[in-house]
Amino acid sequence: MVPFRGLRYVPERVGSLAAVTSPPYDVVVRPDGLHHLESADPYNIVRLILPQAATATARHEQAAETLDRWVAEGVLAPDPQPALYVYEQRRGVILQRGIIGALALSAPEEGIVLPHEDVMPHVVADRTALMRTTGANLEPLLLTYRSEGPANGASAVIERVIHEEPLLSTTTEDGFSHRLWSVTDAGDLADIAADLARQQALIADGHHRWATYLRLREERPAPGAWSYGLVLLIDTARYPLQVRSIHRLLNRLPVADALAAVDGIFRVREIDGPLSHALGALAEAVGEGNAYVLAGDGRFHLIDRPDPALLERTVPADRPEAWRRLDATVLHATLLEQIWHIPDSPEEITYIHDTEAAVVQAERRGGTAVLMHPVREEVVRDLARQGVTMPRKSTSFGPKPATGLVLRSLNLD
Repeated sequence: MVPFRGLRYVPERVGSLAAVTSPPYDVVVRPDGLHHLESADPYNIVRLILPQAATATARHEQAAETLDRWVAEGVLAPDPQPALYVYEQRRGVILQRGIIGALALSAPEEGIVLPHEDVMPHVVADRTALMRTTGANLEPLLLTYRSEGPANGASAVIERVIHEEPLLSTTTEDGFSHRLWSVTDAGDLADIAADLARQQALIADGHHRWATYLRLREERPAPGAWSYGLVLLIDTARYPLQVRSIHRLLNRLPVADALAAVDGIFRVREIDGPLSHALGALAEAVGEGNAYVLAGDGRFHLIDRPDPALLERTVPADRPEAWRRLDATVLHATLLEQIWHIPDSPEEITYIHDTEAAVVQAERRGGTAVLMHPVREEVVRDLARQGVTMPRKSTSFGPKPATGLVLRSLNLD
């Protein structure tokens, strides 16, 4: 992890720091969330991470032009010297602290950074073109590691720095407060580097951006700015993350058809009451095996207890048992491929983090929302250490860093 000159909003040039931030690009619910963010402030970061134009090339060029204009106008300005950044998020009992910096990119076989999910090629291609055209890392990946013993190295620096005056402090509309500090002292930077050099990091959020970093480094193999990528590194031994599910919206499959296809091979029950009741029933059911809630017709349907012979026939046998039992594995290998015959393409499947939004969108489109229960972090980490990737969009670690608080221009490094 090395310091970099952070590119940050100039507070006097924007309505508020909160108004120019955004969730990560893949969490923004489109079109509603996108329009909301665009109207929050003319300089909202969503105009860079999700530019709107008729073609992909036009979108990427528009983002690059917007970034250059904002820098020229003084809306964004680089910090005077390279730094690592201590970042804090807090809401109620939830507290997350970590280090934002430029991480040297490593190949998967080196085992330094552990991915745990497959990626979608079209998303990697789009993010690669955007990053190549803008020449910037617009939002950090979220990486985790687990320290042992008393606070030292990075942890000691964090605990001392948070008592100083922050570079910025803001509260976003989701109720999270955000604070950012810069670390420029040579001794502190050396302590952080020595500590983190011993760690193995798990990608908690940002597999597509990590794949993008690696692809762009392949294009520019000479050592330089493209040999590093912007990350937020969290010690989950001290600041545990929440693990949530990413739900599937099957855009062209009505709920009635989905239920008819699983009748007799899954147990099907209708759950009375609100969404919270359905999620409670799902949490109980997953203790006995694979289970999902289907929604989109104004009701909630719990499907569980799949036919063991069906799973034996449809789930690949060349992976560890923990992988074969994953809800995401059974969903993709059995339900989507063999029962519903739905290809994993953006036209057919939309991935949505917010549970209520998934249900609402399914009802609007006449499709089916497949609601899932989260995977435990220790299962994710164990599979990653074995080099086994989970199906794409299997987990959602959080809280996720707010996008827009600090950017990395590769032209400054």
